[in-house]
Amino acid sequence: MGDSSEAEKGATQPVAVLMVCLGNICRSPMGHAVMQDMESKLPNSAPSVIVDSAGTGGYHIGSPPDPRTMDTLRRHGINNFDHGAREVHSDDFSCFDYIMAMDSENLDDLLYEQQRIKAKARGKGGAKEAKVMLFGDFGGRGKEEIDDPYYGRGDKGFDVAYEQCVRFSKGWFKQELGIDVE
Repeated sequence: MGDSSEAEKGATQPVAVLMVCLGNICRSPMGHAVMQDMESKLPNSAPSVIVDSAGTGGYHIGSPPDPRTMDTLRRHGINNFDHGAREVHSDDFSCFDYIMAMDSENLDDLLYEQQRIKAKARGKGGAKEAKVMLFGDFGGRGKEEIDDPYYGRGDKGFDVAYEQCVRFSKGWFKQELGIDVE
């Protein structure tokens, strides 16, 4: 999973968050990096948050984030992010507390996969089950989606995605952990 150390933060169990888009090279690694950066600045008394990202498709497995994603992160002071794209695994649905989709199509794919896994596991005990939701539920403006900047709008699309990731991450920290993040 992610890069935050449980020993660095409060004594409670870490909260595990998985960001998901289609290919895991633009939106989900951006959300991953933003939330991880915010988590690193929390006081030691705050719960530890472990962040990772993945894609519903295996198109870019092992690839680094899109250069435009990395340029956008660097422009905003996030310089230490390193990630290799991966595909969502069935274990993710029991390892993570939250699985957050960047858009409704990926949300539908994740909910379908979660139901398939639950159907296969019937009668095998009660493993932890991730809350699968739209990341944009935490943006304060209803069900917002992060449009895929890969194919359009140039750098502007990446800037919009970054702003949304910041706003949604702040909303998540406030709503789910009761922490105001600046």
